[in-house]
Amino acid sequence: MRKLTYFIATSVDGFIGDPTGDGDFFYSHVDAEFLGHLVAEYPETIATPGRVQLGITDAPSRRFDAVIMGRTTYEAGLKQGVTNPYGHLPEQYVVSRSLATPPDPQVRLLSGDLAAQVRELKARDGLGIWLCGGADLATQLIDEIDEIIVKTYPVFAGTGMPMSRAGFDTRLLELTGVKSFGGGQIISTYDVRES
Repeated sequence: MRKLTYFIATSVDGFIGDPTGDGDFFYSHVDAEFLGHLVAEYPETIATPGRVQLGITDAPSRRFDAVIMGRTTYEAGLKQGVTNPYGHLPEQYVVSRSLATPPDPQVRLLSGDLAAQVRELKARDGLGIWLCGGADLATQLIDEIDEIIVKTYPVFAGTGMPMSRAGFDTRLLELTGVKSFGGGQIISTYDVRES
């Protein structure tokens, strides 16, 4: 059975984006050591345009072969002309009640009973499923999340989109790994246990 992993970037004070959901402020806090780790351990989480820029278009997926993102996360790429943000992954899903059809045939829509659809995806063979964002989506899928990987960047946002809206306080998390980097970034991995 595949795992659903909430793999997310956050500020020290727990925000995954500014009030509009934009997380570009994280990019100024990426040094060579941290980027090298992401490329080596999580290459599939780097958007296709970034993979081209880094020269890693052929890097194989290590952990995930599917990504689920919210409409706001997907639209951040659309604003930059990116209709197929993770074209290197066999499965890309956007959760939306308002988007009629995505502008790229490789991107599929999820709507309706989201938890049931995610359970169906988890039952398929393959690598893991990456829950890319955002806060509302993580809250809707709290009962389906098996693992949380938090990339904490050395910045205070002060305000913005929180990592979750509600629900995580009822979950017991077991810390299974911590890696820190010279630039101040920390990657913490947690298994989600029943409360």
